[in-house]
Amino acid sequence: MNWFFTLASIVIVLDQLTKKIAVMILKEKESVTLIPDWLKFTYAENNGIAFGMEFAPKEVMILLVGTISLLIALYVFRSKNRTTRFILPFALVFGGGVGNMIDRITGGKVIDFIHIDLYNGMIMGTWVSLWPIFNIADSAITIGACLLILFHSTIFPDQSVQKNTDVH
Repeated sequence: MNWFFTLASIVIVLDQLTKKIAVMILKEKESVTLIPDWLKFTYAENNGIAFGMEFAPKEVMILLVGTISLLIALYVFRSKNRTTRFILPFALVFGGGVGNMIDRITGGKVIDFIHIDLYNGMIMGTWVSLWPIFNIADSAITIGACLLILFHSTIFPDQSVQKNTDVH
């Protein structure tokens, strides 16, 4: 359990620290290009959830994310599985969720700043950006969710398959 909270805490601290730096450096700038035509830092405020979709009022989002985070922690705590494949994805999702929840509680919105610039321009007369601006917490949640899918069979072994121990 210590490994779970240690990793989640690292995600939360990195997320909050990078967001503070983004506010100090990027808030008044348009963007800072790191790799031309690919990666830049762009300050953005997100009132919604993934991809900026507005799902519910701030208070509902805080309650929902808080409940999900609590359920994740309880699930990990109650499980006997202490493998890295089990702890890592849940710690990433938990840490990312708490990191973004801190933003919602303290500022009413989530700070995003990592901008992968795959394409910004017109498609059929409409301005589009093909990749959302995101943050460390979003990355942790996404990586954790992908790991849960990738290692699903080892994290959640199939309980319905029982070994046949009958002697014939």
